Amino acid sequence: MSRPDAIVIGGGLHGCSTALHLARRGVRALVLEKDHVGRHASGVNAGGVRQLGRHVAEIPLSVAAMVLWHRIAELVGDDCGFESHGQIKVAENEAELAAGRDRVAQLNALGFTHEEVVDEAELRRLVPAIADHCVGAVVSRGDGAALPYRTTLAFKRRAESLGARFVEGAAVSRVARAGGGWRVETAAGEAHEAPVLVNCAGAWADRVAAQLGEPAPLEPMALMLMITARMPPFVKPVVGATGRTLSFKQFANGTVLIGGGMRGRAWRDENRTELDFASLSINARTVWDLFPIMRGATIVRAWAGIEGRMPDDIPVIGPSATELGAFHAFGFSAHGFQLGPIVGRILADLIIDGRTDLPIEPFRIQRFRQMAEA
Repeated sequence: MSRPDAIVIGGGLHGCSTALHLARRGVRALVLEKDHVGRHASGVNAGGVRQLGRHVAEIPLSVAAMVLWHRIAELVGDDCGFESHGQIKVAENEAELAAGRDRVAQLNALGFTHEEVVDEAELRRLVPAIADHCVGAVVSRGDGAALPYRTTLAFKRRAESLGARFVEGAAVSRVARAGGGWRVETAAGEAHEAPVLVNCAGAWADRVAAQLGEPAPLEPMALMLMITARMPPFVKPVVGATGRTLSFKQFANGTVLIGGGMRGRAWRDENRTELDFASLSINARTVWDLFPIMRGATIVRAWAGIEGRMPDDIPVIGPSATELGAFHAFGFSAHGFQLGPIVGRILADLIIDGRTDLPIEPFRIQRFRQMAEA
């Protein structure tokens, strides 16, 4: 079998997107996934496709990603279940609404106009079922949601159709220099070589980075979600809250997904998670307060996926600071799904052209070394 041009470690959305964007430019990638594609955070997250509420450093990437999302079927041959009914962050009091105005003013000063403040009347037009005490919201009307597992598989299939190769059940045990390139060994005793190495290993990516001499303070975390039995249609936008943890959406079949960042326990060495039912009850209480219609809803299932969090809550994206021909994309800290399509393009640009037209300086891995030395 021919030697690949690049080895991508990790078959989540960012790994699949990288493989696709490389393949679109004639670069053959081999993706090594320790479980199956989309097994962890990429396949089991809330599916939010949002610009709303992002860290300022992420906004240029998020805006660029949204352009791709609005023509996602052209990119991957599947609409990925993407629907754009907007995302809304509800304010429950005047202080929260004032904070929203300050946020929008800050973004406008930077040239971004995708977020806007709406009053109580417009909030009720957008979300008629919202509780009476809510006074307004911040809205990003072009945002929406998609189906995470379907999306990840769509990127995989399109990448494969263009020449990328995927090997599942291939846990990487060692990476090392081999001549002018890289040798990647798996726990099964297989070895692969390529000139380029891409670390998209999610909650396990710090272990790959450490082998490159780049310790990264990644924290594995387990983000929990709940889903209800079917209910009559009552909400189209994705709804969050300014002062509480929430991501709330209703699917076309009537089921309602409840998430937003409540954490269970992640056991990454055992490849499993445990739910924290006390935290889930807090999430349920938020929904009770904000949506009276939900007070009779039945929760049918809850789960958690393993994700990697960085201490500053923004990802690592870019070239290795210690090794030529190595690149990183990990630590998306529970908000990487929407960025997936553009991060793959950024990595392909860096690998092929040595540069990208998007600002990635805040995401360089060397920032953690600089923090430690400060």
